[in-house]
Amino acid sequence: MASITSITDLFIHELSDIYSAEKQLTRALPRLAYAASNAELSCAFQDHAEETQGQVDRIDRIVELLDIRLKRMKSVAMEGLIDEGRDMIDGIAKGPLRDAALIGGAQKVEHYEMAAYGTLCALARHLDYRDPIPLLEETLNEEKQTDKKLTAIAEQGGKNEAATGQPAKRTAT
Repeated sequence: MASITSITDLFIHELSDIYSAEKQLTRALPRLAYAASNAELSCAFQDHAEETQGQVDRIDRIVELLDIRLKRMKSVAMEGLIDEGRDMIDGIAKGPLRDAALIGGAQKVEHYEMAAYGTLCALARHLDYRDPIPLLEETLNEEKQTDKKLTAIAEQGGKNEAATGQPAKRTAT
């Protein structure tokens, strides 16, 4: 890791990391959409792939606004989260159980992104980078909405006995 000696260096490092993460995610989301058996989940992954490209574009605008240069780096955290998702796809047969695993993995990604964008918002405020703040907040809000959408899909699936792989418990009447 390059030397970080100022809050500006930290901001650039964090922005570079999430830029790498978003680029990796744009390549992984179509694979998740294909791997999902639930149509709503597949559509959510497809929609988020488009949204993620918009988030990459927003970072490009921030770079232009601040006249900074991103570091060439790979987000190791995102790489690990994507590897976990690949393992779930490879290790679980297509169906409701895999969908549940994909949702859990996707929510880990969303929480990572929410933490990253929350940090970037705080650093931008500290540095008085007024123009990028709305762009960062817009992305942060999109990540929160995606997390909520995934939760809703998971909760719907939990009510479906096929999602558990077990027959619904019946009570005597």
